[in-house]
Amino acid sequence: MSRSDWFDGPDGPGEGSPRPAGGAGGGAGGVLRRRRGPLLPTALVLIGLAVVGGIAADILTDVWWYDSVGFRGVFVKELLAKTGIFVVAGLLTGGAVAVSLVVAYRTRPIYVPVTPAQQVLEQYRQAIEPLRRVAVIGIPVVLGLLAGSGSMGAWKTFLLWANGVPFGTKDPQFGLDVGFFVFTLPWLNFLVSFLTVVLVLAFLAGGFTHYVYGGLQLPGRGPSTRAAYVHLGILGALLALTRAASYWLDRYSLSNQKGSLLTGITYTDANAVLPTKAILAVAALMCAAFFLAAIWSRSWRLPVIGVGLLVVTAVVAGTIYPALIQSLRVRPSERSLEATYIDRNIKATSSAFGLDRVERIENVVPAQEPSEDTLRTGAEAIPGVRVIDPNVVAPTFRQLEGERDFYAFPDTLDVDRYTIDGKVNDAVVAVREMNLDGLPDGQRNWLNDHTVYTHGYGFYAAYGNQRSPQGDPVFFEGGSRNNLGEYEPRIYFGELSPSYSVVGGPSGGETREYDRPGSSEGSSVKNTYTGEGGVPVGSFMRRLAYAVKYREANFLLSDALNSDSRILDHRSPKERVERVAPWLQLDGNVYPAVVGGRVKWIVDGFTTSSNFPNSRLLELSEATSDSVAQRSNVVQVRTGEVNYIRNAVKATVDAYDGSVQLYGWDMNDPMLKAWTKAFPGSVQPLSSISGELMAHIRYPQDLIKVQRDLLNEYHVTRPDDFYTGNDRWRVPRDPSLATQDIPVVFQSIALPGEEAPAFSITSPFVPASNNEGGREILRGLLAVDADAGSTAGKPAENFGKLRLVEYSSNQAPSGPGQVRNQIQNSTARSQNTAEPLNLAQYITSNSGEGKTLTFGNLLTFPLGGRTFYVQPIYVQASGGSGSFPQNKVTVAVYGTNVAWGDTLTQAITGLFGEGSGDGGGGGGGDGGGGTPTPETSLEQQLAAAITEIQAAYADGQEALTKRDFAAYGQAQARLEQAIQEANDLAARLGTAAPTPSPSASPSPSPSPSAATTASPG
Repeated sequence: MSRSDWFDGPDGPGEGSPRPAGGAGGGAGGVLRRRRGPLLPTALVLIGLAVVGGIAADILTDVWWYDSVGFRGVFVKELLAKTGIFVVAGLLTGGAVAVSLVVAYRTRPIYVPVTPAQQVLEQYRQAIEPLRRVAVIGIPVVLGLLAGSGSMGAWKTFLLWANGVPFGTKDPQFGLDVGFFVFTLPWLNFLVSFLTVVLVLAFLAGGFTHYVYGGLQLPGRGPSTRAAYVHLGILGALLALTRAASYWLDRYSLSNQKGSLLTGITYTDANAVLPTKAILAVAALMCAAFFLAAIWSRSWRLPVIGVGLLVVTAVVAGTIYPALIQSLRVRPSERSLEATYIDRNIKATSSAFGLDRVERIENVVPAQEPSEDTLRTGAEAIPGVRVIDPNVVAPTFRQLEGERDFYAFPDTLDVDRYTIDGKVNDAVVAVREMNLDGLPDGQRNWLNDHTVYTHGYGFYAAYGNQRSPQGDPVFFEGGSRNNLGEYEPRIYFGELSPSYSVVGGPSGGETREYDRPGSSEGSSVKNTYTGEGGVPVGSFMRRLAYAVKYREANFLLSDALNSDSRILDHRSPKERVERVAPWLQLDGNVYPAVVGGRVKWIVDGFTTSSNFPNSRLLELSEATSDSVAQRSNVVQVRTGEVNYIRNAVKATVDAYDGSVQLYGWDMNDPMLKAWTKAFPGSVQPLSSISGELMAHIRYPQDLIKVQRDLLNEYHVTRPDDFYTGNDRWRVPRDPSLATQDIPVVFQSIALPGEEAPAFSITSPFVPASNNEGGREILRGLLAVDADAGSTAGKPAENFGKLRLVEYSSNQAPSGPGQVRNQIQNSTARSQNTAEPLNLAQYITSNSGEGKTLTFGNLLTFPLGGRTFYVQPIYVQASGGSGSFPQNKVTVAVYGTNVAWGDTLTQAITGLFGEGSGDGGGGGGGDGGGGTPTPETSLEQQLAAAITEIQAAYADGQEALTKRDFAAYGQAQARLEQAIQEANDLAARLGTAAPTPSPSASPSPSPSPSAATTASPG
């Protein structure tokens, strides 16, 4: 039947019958074709343009952003690596599948179907024939796109392989440099896995096509064609070769295999698994030969037998035999047989995580108990005992220094050190940032959110070891205080910054950006950004690109943008460092410092690997989690298992212009060397760090968390002790949050045998099991020297030195849990004789009925062979937006003795008796701001409070004369606190409370900012 017969046959229209306009036929048996309308093609074109436009906008804005921070080379290198892998992987996958389909189709046999099976296949062929051309193109394209997209994630693996350097250390099992396992082996494993997938897809595509078109016959239904044998035999042989390579590489991958006992090669691996992997590799090579032999034998018998034998060998030799060796040979003598491999694991873990730097210190208990004078002198000599807990006082900072609801401080503050009047002081620091959630709903719109409220203002610092008479921090920086010199206080780049802001270029001469509260009521100071940060958006093309990126038409419509406007985006310090150094893992804590006239964010960057042979694999998110992270939702380093880590980079982000600097901190790190080869010029040498910046660099919190997690087991160095596990430790649980570990603590501490205290980051250890009778005694105290010094280009010699005090089980002091129990049940009376309650009663009375009691950091100090604990206690009124915690008392514990008072000096006196009263090296330093000494009577304290009332009132009047309402607000805050203190003291004495003079209420009304400051509670 001819083609026209489909339309003009017996059932079609006869001669002379009119055809439909479509020319396809009509009538009862005709086919009516409608002309396709323009709607669908137009919609498809628009969707395509939208997708392409969105991708182009993202790429363009990324290029401009990287240009603005000077790291365009990083973006280009990463983009090229990803694009190259995508293209190569896509072409290989799509090409292999397409070639396999075409070859199988073109070598199909030509025959007349006679058997029922052939007739069924002929029906299938006729059914798929209309789609064949589409399938030959569409299937490879789709598979290629999927394979390319899935392979792009290997760009870091590729760059490390291409730029790897030797570690200079050899693996004990294979004698290969560690660099092979870290840099080369991951890339080889990726290639083998990728080629296996490609060959499997090509084999399936070719086998299906051969079967459908008759080239491949099932057993008993006739012979397959020679083309099918050649095609599938070659693909099968290549697949077998990839399996052989995989088995061979698996031998090296055993070095990173995580087992129940250790990570790395065990006795069974070395004596059973390694030989069987080699046997399986040979068996896979034989299987490849069987596939090739099928080309000449014209039979699939040999390949089927080969694959079957390979599977049996894999089960018997690869699984059953090692299991028998483990069960019958190793388990009865595991302690001795695994000793060599445990020793390898201990050494590799210590090297990979820096535990080989641990200096062990044995705590020596003196034969004779030290005198009280000696103990008091030792306690007072501890410099700057920090009674201001950065994890507690964030609400206090907000209430006392927030001024506006849209100003915010982070939930967890930071600890730093600053030199004031020639003396180095521990400080609790934070910057005051912009929080758009604090704006009233009626003020939330695009203009306000992105062009008016653009930045925070102010760097705030309080003494770590001082408190006001009311228990508040004593600030030395921020607001009207200035002890750090001149610097730019505006915070355009911070942890709480808006997603993006359009700044600079005032429209029509109008300054738009809100800067800070003004000096008169209801007024404010405005500002125009003059920095070089961000991306210029003066041209139409740039506005259009950002309008597409952020789906915001105001970039094109608003008069807030002009030729001088700039957009600030990607503003979080961590995000900025992650973008310019995507090969780094970042510490969860980013902290600010005043350096060189600017506020700089300091970010610690880690190089990590999960391929260091025989080193313990651990999960980062678990190792770096603690109670502080749980309470404040601190974002920790990225999740994933690692068995190698180095604090290789210190990064800074300028809070005003957003500039990013990367400094190579550990230039001996082979991974840092590889990444600097991959991204040349992105990391500056250590010598570029100024002395001023060096003074604020500290040891990373997440790194010590990882190290302390490992020291729970790896504080032992003998394989026998490691295996038995009878001396395993754990990090104590936070008594306030029993599901989380206690946080690490920054403090100045001198360990046994050390003459001078060092600014350190510390963490205690307690037994992991009940082998000590269930007592949570202190078994270890880790202190890492966190003072980098102030020498340009070179950290202090002892910086990063790990010192571990080990306490014997029979002389170990109380652990944190026991100390908390002692405190909560103590019947000791306060050294402030006016306090009628004992400590347990005080805690109970302030833990309910409108009050919230919070325990601060438990500070641990070795003293006289025992341990001296200090813990501040905070009290906060429950409910009400203006409440905040205040350090009301401080508790000290030594042995089984507990003492407490308003100040640390009082607590020390309660433990060790009266002293010289000079406060030593800082033990009494918490009395800053007028805190009375233990010898002061209640009458003297009341007189001091009245004096403070008069002084605060006088300062307020002077501020009003100068029309400085910010200073007036601060004076009012002092006045209210002093009056409250006087009221409390008067109540204790049973006298009338002092009444402020009526003139204390001036006629002019203070500004809103002053009022906010004056009423923190």
